[in-house]
Amino acid sequence: MADIKLLAPKILKWEGGFTDDKTDKGRATNKGVTLATWRQCGFDKDGDGDIDTEDIKLLTAQDATIVLKKYYWDRWMADQINNQSIADILVDWVWGSGKWGVVIPQRIMGLVDDGIVGHKTLYAVNTTNQNSLFMDIFEARETFLNGIVTNNPSQARFIKGWMNRLNDFTFKP
Repeated sequence: MADIKLLAPKILKWEGGFTDDKTDKGRATNKGVTLATWRQCGFDKDGDGDIDTEDIKLLTAQDATIVLKKYYWDRWMADQINNQSIADILVDWVWGSGKWGVVIPQRIMGLVDDGIVGHKTLYAVNTTNQNSLFMDIFEARETFLNGIVTNNPSQARFIKGWMNRLNDFTFKP
């Protein structure tokens, strides 16, 4: 079974410290956690009565890993995915692109693309040829990322980093 302890360092390797880039749709972000996501967590890190950019600046790797587990790893029920490589690429996709990291893989596997990971989705993930599934997900994600830039050229400055990150995911049986 897959283990979040193996994925978290890989994700944190690609996520930097605090940034508030106006061209990044996530805006105020630290360790890959956006302000919008941190608000979902509901934790006022600096204790000043609101959850804002100042709280994001205080996030630690441990905070980011807690968010990763609760909102992304568990969304994929990745503890029940047999192959670590498959779990990693799926969870990283939903971490970076929200529902598309579930919907598009469901389409690839010929499932109803409802964005909800249930028993049918997990069964398909675990019983489909693992190498083929990984490659299909990898290629679909590459197409998806290029599509972001095609649809919004202001995002072109991020594509090299996105592709480097994607290429860090390799299949291991």
